[in-house]
Amino acid sequence: MAICLRALDPAGYRAHALHDAARNWPETNCYVDLWIEILHVLGFDPYPALAFTVLQDFEGDQFTFFKFPPEDLAALYGLRVQELAIYDSVERHTLEQLQRGRLVLIEVDSYYLPDTRGTSYRTTHGKTTIGVNLLDPSGRRLHYFHNAGYFSLEGEDYDGVFRELPPQQFPYVEFVKIDPRATPASLLAQSLQLLRAHLQHRPAVNPLRQYRERFASHGTVLAERPLDYFHLYAFNVLRQLGANFELLSSYLDWLGAQGEPSLEAARRASLGIAVHAKTLQFQLARAVTRKRFDTFDTALRAMEPLYDTVIGELIARYDPMRSAS
Repeated sequence: MAICLRALDPAGYRAHALHDAARNWPETNCYVDLWIEILHVLGFDPYPALAFTVLQDFEGDQFTFFKFPPEDLAALYGLRVQELAIYDSVERHTLEQLQRGRLVLIEVDSYYLPDTRGTSYRTTHGKTTIGVNLLDPSGRRLHYFHNAGYFSLEGEDYDGVFRELPPQQFPYVEFVKIDPRATPASLLAQSLQLLRAHLQHRPAVNPLRQYRERFASHGTVLAERPLDYFHLYAFNVLRQLGANFELLSSYLDWLGAQGEPSLEAARRASLGIAVHAKTLQFQLARAVTRKRFDTFDTALRAMEPLYDTVIGELIARYDPMRSAS
């Protein structure tokens, strides 16, 4: 048996506050959620790493599937995320890295993840990422981070996760090198440096305006597809939008708590986008059943100035080009 981090009890695990059930979007996407929990368990504060949320854009058919940039994790916490080449069994590679004190992140089939019971467990196949912390090959069991928690699986689920059962696909695997010698500089100073850099790569056009302009074509597709398609659409469009901006709101709260001048207008506007996206998801679910999408232009227009407020205040405060002028 191999364990990377300290032994954790899946039954008694307590998630980070960013996964509080009272939030509008208590879960974001599998990669961001598991990293929030990994940082939490490592004793790192995840808030400084949320500067990248200013980058989210509309990609035409979805909002950016946002992720912590590996270079940000390295700069803030000394964590190195690297791809793990798979030339033997995934199980053997995972065991080797855990024995070397490295967490292993594996793309797996959610069909075999007990924590997805009620959604995809033993019903549908889907790609997701888990962070393996404990592996017991002889007992065919493992403990893993996924979404907003820490869980265990065994037996046939173990075989399914490691591609011993169909569908057998070649997974993407990463490992995390944890450097105990790392002594990051001030998290606030480093986070603000990352924020200034990310603002230089912000979307050139208001992404909510782009979404509104394309929404009619999205509605046409939604009207033609079964309800299962709507759930996929909602996750990749509305949840990614709302969850990203709720995290950005939390990041701006954290900046204020560190003594930065108030960014209250930007914080409220970020949270407003998160709330609007959640409301829109419920409204869209009803519209799908009626096959009518002609009432959304007003709601979408109401979100556009919120984005301008968020980015406008951040640019005024932290854009180095503006500061230099």
